[in-house]
Amino acid sequence: MNAIENLLQVMKDLRHPENGCPWDIRQTSASIAPHTLDETHELLDAIERDDTENLKEELGDLLFNIVFHARIAEEKGQFSFDDVAQGITDKMRNRHPHVFGDQRDQQLSDETLSQQWQAMKNREKDGRETSPIGQDSSGNSAMYRAREIQKEAARFGFDWPDIKPVFDKLEEELAELKHAFDSGDKDAIGDELGDLIFVCVNLARHAGVNAEMSLRRTNRKFLRRFAYVQRRMADAGIEMEQQQLEQMENFWQDSKNKVG
Repeated sequence: MNAIENLLQVMKDLRHPENGCPWDIRQTSASIAPHTLDETHELLDAIERDDTENLKEELGDLLFNIVFHARIAEEKGQFSFDDVAQGITDKMRNRHPHVFGDQRDQQLSDETLSQQWQAMKNREKDGRETSPIGQDSSGNSAMYRAREIQKEAARFGFDWPDIKPVFDKLEEELAELKHAFDSGDKDAIGDELGDLIFVCVNLARHAGVNAEMSLRRTNRKFLRRFAYVQRRMADAGIEMEQQQLEQMENFWQDSKNKVG
């Protein structure tokens, strides 16, 4: 057996109703969904750290989750792992006519390729029931959902023609958030803060930047700089406390040049 066949057999053995693992037998696609999401985040972390060995491991963990979902579906008579693999193979061939079609073209621009991809995607959905715009999915981050909602709205022409009005909207929402803070109304603050974040995601979309990945990079940058501040404070024998905020801020500014 090849590696994939071995993995499929391991999954089948783990789910065996008599000789399998009790935990694996109990699982459903819904129960392992959080694990799938966790493995996806761990995979992203390995990519961001450029950790090749960990990348290999995390790809394996994610693949195991895919096999797990497929096995559960196969036991229900819904589809198999082969169906999943064949489905994505057919989809990729169909969506890349410039590679697999009769008239191959390697000189297409990214914009043309994006339009072609969306056109193929729309044709595939013809005659199929589609999810209404804005349908929530708790399996995705709110930032991801915001971007997808905005992309769907843009398909119907509900979008700014360029990035300048987005900046105007950003200033408008920031002013409304400040007003909500002045009022002390926590519900209003929450609403306006959500509006501001939504516009930030729209700004990123118009700039061709992935807001989720941008925030992940900012998280890592903050952790690097904060660790530097902690080291400098410890070396100076100064406690990390509110009363020493000015000194911490000095080290923070210094960290921008020292650790990036």
